[in-house]
Amino acid sequence: MPEVSKIVEYRGCKGLVFAEITTDDNETGTGHGYTTGTVKALAGLAEVSKNVSVSRVSKFYDNYAAIVVTGEGEDVVTLTTSIPSLEVQAAVNGRVYDSTLKMYIECPIVNKYYALGYIMEDTDGTEYYIWRHKGYFMAPDETSATKDDGTDGNNMSIEFHGIYTKHEFANGGGTGVKKPIKSYKMANDGTLDLSPFFATVTSPDTVFSAPSP
Repeated sequence: MPEVSKIVEYRGCKGLVFAEITTDDNETGTGHGYTTGTVKALAGLAEVSKNVSVSRVSKFYDNYAAIVVTGEGEDVVTLTTSIPSLEVQAAVNGRVYDSTLKMYIECPIVNKYYALGYIMEDTDGTEYYIWRHKGYFMAPDETSATKDDGTDGNNMSIEFHGIYTKHEFANGGGTGVKKPIKSYKMANDGTLDLSPFFATVTSPDTVFSAPSP
């Protein structure tokens, strides 16, 4: 029986950032492609979990299950964070922040798409840099309680729903089939300099893409 090369668990997450998507197209000859604005800190990160919406249905022919049809929907990334600044909350919630009045204004929601980045770490110290190229945030629930003699506080739970880009990345794996991707996951094993990672993935045609199916 083959042995497991190493046994690790995830233990650590940090570096939660986001960037507004400024261009996302795949029109031939436009030269636009996929770009984002400045990568900004979102909030302190306490926990991150991901759920992928996948459905699989067996199709029956000649009295037995002959094929399986698979459909993949959006990813839902749940982030447990410290309370973001009002400016950040306005950005991810599609609201307006008045920098003069220092005021968060709950106007009608403006639909925007964002990229999301964070770092996960396992128990042997390997870091995994995650960049989810396109998605939208759901307005988080907020809770606050009166002060008492305890030490409880309330953080925030933010949902990011990841979807595919329109842009097809140039550096796709496989045999010429270019597939838009939602995340990078690369171990810090010395084969790639990850220090400028978040700056690089804002123009991801310079980085390898996911393998084609």
